[in-house]
Amino acid sequence: MNQEELQKVCLEKNVLLENSLSNSLSSLDNPLLLGLLLEKIKILSGKRFITKSLFEKNKKEIKKFIEENNLNKGEDKSGIYSFLKISNLKEEERPSLSQPQSLVKVLSSSAPFGKKLEVKDFVSHFRNRYEDIKEIFNDRKELENLFSINKISNEKQKFSVIGMVYDKKITKNNNLILEIEDLTGKMKVLISSSKEELIKEAEDISLDTVIGFKGTGNSDILFVNEIFFPEAFLSERKKGPVEETALFIGDVHYGSKNFLEKDFLRFIDFLNSDSPESKKVKYLFIVGDLITGIGNYPGQEGDLKIKDLEEQFRQVASLLGKIRKDIKIILSPGNHDCVRLMEPQPLLDEKYAWPLYDLENVIILGNPSTVNIGETKKFEGFEVLIYHGFSFPFYANNIPKLIEEKTMNQPEKIMKFLLKHRHLAPTHTSTQFFPLEKDALLIRKTPDIFVSGHTHKSGISYFNNVLTISVSSWEGLTSYQEKFGNKPDHCKVPMFNLKTRQVKILDFETGEDGIKLYQEEQ
Repeated sequence: MNQEELQKVCLEKNVLLENSLSNSLSSLDNPLLLGLLLEKIKILSGKRFITKSLFEKNKKEIKKFIEENNLNKGEDKSGIYSFLKISNLKEEERPSLSQPQSLVKVLSSSAPFGKKLEVKDFVSHFRNRYEDIKEIFNDRKELENLFSINKISNEKQKFSVIGMVYDKKITKNNNLILEIEDLTGKMKVLISSSKEELIKEAEDISLDTVIGFKGTGNSDILFVNEIFFPEAFLSERKKGPVEETALFIGDVHYGSKNFLEKDFLRFIDFLNSDSPESKKVKYLFIVGDLITGIGNYPGQEGDLKIKDLEEQFRQVASLLGKIRKDIKIILSPGNHDCVRLMEPQPLLDEKYAWPLYDLENVIILGNPSTVNIGETKKFEGFEVLIYHGFSFPFYANNIPKLIEEKTMNQPEKIMKFLLKHRHLAPTHTSTQFFPLEKDALLIRKTPDIFVSGHTHKSGISYFNNVLTISVSSWEGLTSYQEKFGNKPDHCKVPMFNLKTRQVKILDFETGEDGIKLYQEEQ
């Protein structure tokens, strides 16, 4: 392709190329594939300026990308194999036990969107979500005599069905009737008020979730005896072979008058100290709202110390730049970070956040994202699902059990609810979302760790062997938060040991060491 075509591809993908790379890539013939490749490297590296070294650093993932696109050397009309010489590259060496390193692999992140939405996009989105969750149910042997809705006869029989919840009503007899649908039709299922445990569970079913039902009935209605959720599940809690730790923070809100700067500096001093605890730290997750942003809520201007967006990013980058460079900082956006609210959220806008892109140990992701940490030659590593948590208030205020338990102050219970439903925002109105063909908020593979923020509450628990971590805030209570009855935690940092699985809470608010051992729920 000529230079004009190459520049067009770079403009569409919002990337810049190193001069020598630009000259080499201009010899390729497939603009579409090149665009996808550049977008892949941008997501993997978190950088908009693409260099030859980035190709080299991400050669394993690029090779996988080529293979997934059904290219081989004989069919490589684009010339990509010739340029990258991928067929001759060895896979990157993983860290040995004698030389532990902090290895981070990006498994999923979000890409920018460049299309106008149509009704058919939403239809496709929900159809594909249904199909994906139905696939998860295929391993559930309890769903006996499973039918598609249009195959159910008029005769009374025992059967199972998988459906997306379309409507939910309580009858005058306090029975619960759900209208469900699959790709073939709709039907009603009834949960009797006489089945106390079952109806209690059914009351917390969220609209638009895909659930399995088993009972007796016909094509008109199913009288439910059992309910099956697609819940995330791990058979064991794995342990890594290397003695290293990961820390989790979020909701820093740098730029706010209420930013707890002295406490955050104490945290950085800890990371840079020679203490045995700090030397083990190899990963730092920051799960959204790094800055406080501008115009996020009524009257925010009165809470701002720094009123320029770029300056907020510049100064917080300077702060993060003080952290020792062998700690990998994994950074994803939240609703305050000057990216669109529609989820999945893209990488931080380099127009404003460029100082963060200049930090060598920072990996910038979208929201949600999944990464792998701690992988070695003989250990598969830990998969960490990162989600800021913008959907949490909806469930805390609409699901009976979550309302009763006041879960905006116990966010780990919301996280359990979402893991049970296998989706980060199952109900259509719970968050703004972009209807991708493959639902980016669906939890396809069960993570080892699920980490979130947004509520400003610290919480740690387990659900089906998945470790759930909600992070606290580095911003003091604002009058806006106070209106909603928020009771935030401040400067609490969960520390997860990859070898022992011990979780500690480091407390930087009190002015003392404040290291507290987390006691696991029995």
